[in-house]
Amino acid sequence: MALNRRAFSTTVLASMALPAMRTGHAEEAFPGKPIRIVCPFAPGGGSDFIARVAANILNQRLGQPVIVDNRPGAGGTLGTEYALHTPADGYTLLLIAGSYTVNPALYKLRFDPVADMTPVIQLSKGAYVLCVNPQRVKAQNLQELLAYARQNPGKLTFASAGNGSHLHIATEYLFGMAGAKATHIPYRGTGPAVTDLVAGNVDLFIAGTEALMQHVQSGRLRALAVTTARRLAAYPQIPSVAESGLPDYDVVAWHGLIAPRGVPPQMLARLNGALDAGLKTPELAAKLEPTGVSPAGGSPGAFGALIRAEIPRYAKVVTDNDIRAQ
Repeated sequence: MALNRRAFSTTVLASMALPAMRTGHAEEAFPGKPIRIVCPFAPGGGSDFIARVAANILNQRLGQPVIVDNRPGAGGTLGTEYALHTPADGYTLLLIAGSYTVNPALYKLRFDPVADMTPVIQLSKGAYVLCVNPQRVKAQNLQELLAYARQNPGKLTFASAGNGSHLHIATEYLFGMAGAKATHIPYRGTGPAVTDLVAGNVDLFIAGTEALMQHVQSGRLRALAVTTARRLAAYPQIPSVAESGLPDYDVVAWHGLIAPRGVPPQMLARLNGALDAGLKTPELAAKLEPTGVSPAGGSPGAFGALIRAEIPRYAKVVTDNDIRAQ
């Protein structure tokens, strides 16, 4: 009888342990198929580049193919909505940029930008640079530019990558904080805006260093300031907006990965760990930093905190400057 009880107990315990063993095996085996990174922006731009950097890291460290799926449109909201409504199984990730925290104030979204996502990791951080066409703008520094804008409201024109884009908001934020006015000229992307700035059809543009600094180095544009609180190591000669008279101004250009709400913690930890390790390699830093962009990394919680902080910050800029989606 005692033997039968022991045999019964062993059988029950084994049957109870089986699901846990299977679950653990599934988690250890993750990923067991290709991963997809949805990029809600067009191929060839800075966001697409960072998505492919992340794809390469995951491919090397997790041993599975990683596909970048470009789904542009509506300021990134189309691809974002699509990705956040996929299964939360760790196999679909979404590349986001600063515009993700601007869109809630501009669009009627069919998702909650905080509650409906799982932060994975911040991939990059950098600065935008404010450049002027020297044939149109005589200001040699930001103080002179803002003084002119205050004395001549609306006379200066500034380009953006589109109405409501992060570049648009960053510029409105700058002029609003300075108590100055300039006229917004929206373009369909960074490329056309840079072309018109170099051609002298618009006065100034705040955009990524990778898009503008080649023209600064050739003498066709003049760089007045970077948008982060401190100067960039790659371009130490360019002062920051903060040190040029607006100490509270600090706009970081960043990219990161999120996933649908509810990704299992073990899978999230595997994704974050692989990416964080890859972002810390000296080889990647050497590749990115000459362009003014640095690898970021960190925990999902830290990236989630950044997103939650920036949404109300940019909502105030949108309201204060009466910016509307077009």
